[in-house]
Parts: sequence; C-alpha cells; structure tokens
Amino acid sequence: MAVLPILLAVGLLWFCYSLFQPFHGKGHGAVSVTIPAGSSASKVGSILARDHVVSSGFFFAARAWLAGKRSELRAGRFTLARDMSYGDALDALTRRQPPVSTVKVTIPEGKSRREIAVLARADGLAGSYLKASSRSNALDPRRYGAPAGTSSLEGFLFPATYNLVAGSPVARLVGEQLAAFKRTFAKVNLSSARRHRLTPYDVLTIASMVEREAGVARDRPLIAAVIYNRLRLRTPLGIDATIRYALNDWTRPLTQSDLSSPSRYNTRLRRGLPPTPIGNPGLASLEAAAHPSHVPYLYYVVKPGGHGEHVFATTYAQFKRDAARYQRARARNGGRSPTH
Repeated sequence: MAVLPILLAVGLLWFCYSLFQPFHGKGHGAVSVTIPAGSSASKVGSILARDHVVSSGFFFAARAWLAGKRSELRAGRFTLARDMSYGDALDALTRRQPPVSTVKVTIPEGKSRREIAVLARADGLAGSYLKASSRSNALDPRRYGAPAGTSSLEGFLFPATYNLVAGSPVARLVGEQLAAFKRTFAKVNLSSARRHRLTPYDVLTIASMVEREAGVARDRPLIAAVIYNRLRLRTPLGIDATIRYALNDWTRPLTQSDLSSPSRYNTRLRRGLPPTPIGNPGLASLEAAAHPSHVPYLYYVVKPGGHGEHVFATTYAQFKRDAARYQRARARNGGRSPTH
C-alpha cells in the first residue's frame, strides 16, 4: 500500500509527459493528410497516427479535449511533418488560414486567344496563355469536327467572368473556359446545321464571325443567314474580320494590300470558312450560328446612325446603294465609322 501512491505519481508523470511532450522536436519530412468534414477528434487522431504524423491518436484527442479545441479542428488537405508533437499538430489543424486573395478575370465575347493572353497577363495570372491554350487533355477539337492538326483551342475558350486565386497559372483559366464551353455548347441544338452538312466546328467558326460582325442582338441570326447563303452558293464570304484576325489588328483601317493578301483567312478571295474560328463566341452567337434566320440576304453593311445595326440586301445593286450611303455618312463624320 505504501508503494501505490508512488506508482500513481509515476503514472501521472508519464501520462503528462506523453501528453505534453516536452523537448519534442518539430518532426521531419512532409506528409499529405486529408481530414474529412465532420471528423471527431478521435477520428482525426487516428488518421494522424496512421500517417505517422503523431505517435498516438488517443493522446492527440486527449490534448485536443484538454485545450478545448475539439470543435476547431478543420477539414481539408494539409501538409504536415512526420513525428510532430500533439501541440504542433493541433495548432496546424486549428490555425485560421489567411484570406485567399482572388481576382476576377473577365473575358468579353468574341476575343481571340491573343487578346485573352493580354487580359490574363494584366490580371496577374502566371505563365503563357498562348501556350496553355494551344492544346489540352480536357478537350480534343477533333471531337467537334476540327481537322487533324488544328493548332489551337481557338473558339473553345468560353467568354465569361472567372474567379481565380490571384497569381493562378493560366492553365487554370483555360481549364475553366473549356469546362464552361462544354456545358454551354451541349445546350445548342445542332440539328439544323447538320441538315446543312455543317460540323459542330463549322458552327463554332460561323459563331466566331457573327460575334465579331454583329453590333446588336437582332443582327446575329441575319448575319449567320448571309454566311449560310454564301456558303451554299460557293461565294466568298467577304468578311473583313477574318483578315483582321490574321493580322491581329482590330482597329486600324485595312489597306488594299491587306485585302489582297493570300492569307488562308482572307475570305474576300477564298471561298468557304476560314481554317479556324477567329475568336471565342458566347451563347447568343452560337445559337444564331446554329439557327440562322430564313432570309435570302447575301450582303450587309453598317447602317449610318444605327448604333451598330446593319442593313441587309439580297442584290448586289441594293448593297452598292447601301454601301454608298455608308461611305457618304463616313465622309461627313471625318472618316470615322458613322454608327452613332
């Protein structure tokens, strides 16, 4: 009986030493640990002991109870050391993380890869957007009818606003754009386009031209109809936006040299669609390209004072009159586009 108090005292000292681990080091190496949501302190202790982060799950749970932090244990993925003290492991799993800085990356409808690259760089994303958007395991353009050897994901990079962690790699933006494209494009009914023997990639290419050409919503299906009608008649599309895409210049007036260039994107000289989309269209232009208006128009030109609206014509004679009216209005406007 005289020895019993001594044994109890020794046992209590051992328990306290094991629980508080004085002189215990910070551990070594690194191990990735996942704590499921809703895990109890005992469950967390078992996970840490299994992964050799702490030596005993029981003592970890006891330490969490004694510190009053059982309800503060966070779920998620953590990088911890092996053979940590219970106190250090508890601090790591209850420490509040600093707020994550985010950035809103807004991609306007119709922008090309080269234009998006400028926006991604301005928003502080890391890496080369052009390289990241050249190809991806997340989407194969050939599944949409693109020719083998298509050199980029142009057209598939869906325009929207994306919330990303500041400094994220550009590949994260590309991945979210491709996922958004697949969700959106799956909603578009392509039955009419298929009747015209157009592939999904053809529709995407038409939509990219509609996006660049249309200044108001009502013009989208009408411009798509002009493209369909010209394709059917095997007449060059004559869309200057395709030339601008090849030049990567969307502002300065096109020269006669530009208009007569042998580029594959010169739809004034070459029949059929350009080899790739000339930008990344939104849903409204995708719908217009899949469901053009049933009209016989073959020509269109900006309507003076129309705030981006176009006037459409079936005959070349009418188009010439419309174009002459536009040129007169432009001259009165000092050579600037007379849209307003």
